[in-house]
Amino acid sequence: MMNNKPIKVVFFNRKPRQYGNFSVEFVYNTICELLPSGFEGIKAVATFESQGFWRRLYIALEAIFRQGDVNHITGDIHFVASFLAKRRTILTILDIGFMGHPSALARAILQFFWLTVPVKRARLVTTISQATKNEVLKHVRCDPNKIKVIHVPISDNFRPQPKPFCKEKPIILQLGCAPNKNLERLAEALRGLSCHLEVVGKLPEAVEAKLKAYQISYHVSWNLSQAEVEQKYRDCDIVTLISTYEGFGMPIVEANAVGRVVITGNILSMPEVAADAAHLVDPYDVAQIRAGFEKIITDDGYRAQLIANGFVNRQRFTPHLITEQHAELYREITQR
Repeated sequence: MMNNKPIKVVFFNRKPRQYGNFSVEFVYNTICELLPSGFEGIKAVATFESQGFWRRLYIALEAIFRQGDVNHITGDIHFVASFLAKRRTILTILDIGFMGHPSALARAILQFFWLTVPVKRARLVTTISQATKNEVLKHVRCDPNKIKVIHVPISDNFRPQPKPFCKEKPIILQLGCAPNKNLERLAEALRGLSCHLEVVGKLPEAVEAKLKAYQISYHVSWNLSQAEVEQKYRDCDIVTLISTYEGFGMPIVEANAVGRVVITGNILSMPEVAADAAHLVDPYDVAQIRAGFEKIITDDGYRAQLIANGFVNRQRFTPHLITEQHAELYREITQR
């Protein structure tokens, strides 16, 4: 008798933090909902934020009792892999920014519990960019073929929304305020430029002080719904992501999908994700960042070409394409 039971795929998600994480929390929800016939997707969101020993221990023990035919750890809570059945577990590594911790002891602990052991304990590992895979292999000894690169899907809610570009005072959208977002250099680059900066995230006091000192027009909002974030894209003229570190860089493709011009960094995953659909700058060079904004604002033909390239680039990150790539891994795990 044939077994027609669907393959039960459990997505182990971190609990969203109060500030930040504007898009990543929705990525694997989309994959879960779009799984093809023969699969049953189940969302297992951690009860607590990943902070402190006891809360993390609870998250790990909780996961033991939520396992499926496939266990997919979708980032951040890598340590959960140590408590799950190896032959059924896939670990996704979004980035390894934690390896930039200033304390050598903290880096050693993080490397052991967030990289070395989880990678060993997982059947397969996925990264969301080739750049992240390369970084992982610098810190973990394993067969490179064990690590698969599967990009992040961009929601179909991000659709073309034509809008006349405001050259007199363009609205520049910045999503996220973590240190890697490079906001102090962004503020320096925008000094004296006629623009309005729209920030989504909890703005650090030092950055806010700079914006005020440089008399830059700005507005800050946080704890937004996904619909509100999407509206921010529609309302802006330029999306900026001049980060010093990104595991992927979803705002690049989200802006591409809406039809907004992008300026981003020329390091790590950002060129890989942007292809020819963004203006690339050295995120450590304020003068180059400034020149990038000026070119985007003044050169109509260049700006139009980047936007057109963006619509093509977006097709590499459609939800159905990325979901099918994950489904292939789930079949591989259950059929071996």
